[in-house]
Parts: sequence; structure tokens; C-alpha cells
Amino acid sequence: MKISSTEEFPRDIVPIEVPPHVVMLRGIGWDSNIYLVTDGGEALIIDTGTGVNWHVYTEIWERENYLEGVRKVIIFNTHEHFDHVGGNAVLKGWLEKRGISVLFAAHRVTADALERGNDYVILACHYGRRFEPQPVDLKLEEGDKLKVGSLELELLHTPGHTAGSSCLYLDDGRHKLMFTGDTIFKGTVGRTDFPTGNGWELRESLERLLQSDVDFGLPGHGGVIKVWKKNLIEVLGWLP
Repeated sequence: MKISSTEEFPRDIVPIEVPPHVVMLRGIGWDSNIYLVTDGGEALIIDTGTGVNWHVYTEIWERENYLEGVRKVIIFNTHEHFDHVGGNAVLKGWLEKRGISVLFAAHRVTADALERGNDYVILACHYGRRFEPQPVDLKLEEGDKLKVGSLELELLHTPGHTAGSSCLYLDDGRHKLMFTGDTIFKGTVGRTDFPTGNGWELRESLERLLQSDVDFGLPGHGGVIKVWKKNLIEVLGWLP
């Protein structure tokens, strides 16, 4: 698989293209990575960062015409933390001004925290901000599918970093990709000492992920996981 980048942008926000459907934007500062999956006039945005740098990401999408022809977007949050959900409202507004309809999706546990504006879990206060409660249109469970054009992404509930942490698995016929949120990174895992984190649940989630056939992992922070099983085995080796 070829992963390409567009070099005219600064190094820390180079769009990384995973042909034919995925664009990865590395998060700036505290922001999570932000992913755009497009097919057949529909798109999926996976995580939205803190909302501080939303204009940088949208400018890249506009310059590169990544949203050309898109009329419907689902915004999916991999878990409850503010660095992944803080940009939800501003991105929704930006998209709707362009005539694009927007739905929010998350695992039901994450959805509950977002609808309540539960800052004990969301942790907006750690960033000096507030998270306004928001409705979540699609409350998902293990095995549920998100459809984007002709694509289907399957939700895997992977608690440990938070109770609602989830991954999305995409097999588009060319590549098998796992969007991992903060469950697993390149060389490490998401911390478990925040509210609803659990080390034993994280280990169980990683052992489940080890059974998945994945070409590349696309995490919530940092770079692409290029050797899926080796990365998981190494991380599991030093976990308690």
C-alpha cells in the first residue's frame, strides 16, 4: 500500500493519503489526529480534536478538494475525551454552512457522556474549556456498521482507555485499516488512569485486536502503525 503526502503544507499538518478513501491529518498540539473517509458523495470524520485548530484542518480539506461532491457527513468519536470531541460543534457548523448534512455517532457509552456534557469523563476543564452537551444521532454497539457510500466500517468496542473507547475496522477490498483512537498507538497504548480507564480491560481489548487482520493501524495520536501484530505483541509484552 502506498501512503502519500502533500508537501506544500507545514510538516506537522501534512495530509497523509491512504488511497483510495482515507486522509489523515496529524493533530496539532493537544489535538487528536483527524481522519476523513470519503466515498460516493458521503464522508466520515473520525474525531475532531479540541476545536482550537479546526480552521487549519478545514483549510486543507478545501485546498485539496477532499470534500468535493460530499453532501452527507457522519462525525464519529472514538471515545469521550475533549482532545477528540472538542471540535464537534464547530465542524458541524462549518459543514452545514456548505450545505452538508451532519450526523454524530459514537459507542453508546461515549454518546451518553457527550449528551450529558459529563466533564468528569470528557475532561474539557484540563484544557481550560467547556464542552456543551450535544445530541448523538447514532448510538452504536459492538459489531454495528457505519456506512459511507459503498463502504462499511465495523465498530469494535475496546474499553480500557475509557469505558466507551472503540475502534473502527475498514476493509475496502484493497486495504484493511483499523482506526484505533487512543486504544493502541505506535509503540504504546492509551493511559488508563483517567476516569473510567481500566488496565485489565485494556489488555483484554488489545488481545482481541491482535486477532484482527490489519494492514495498517491509524491511531488517535502519532504516526501510522505499519506492522500491526508486531506492535501489539510488543506492547502486550510490557503491560502488567
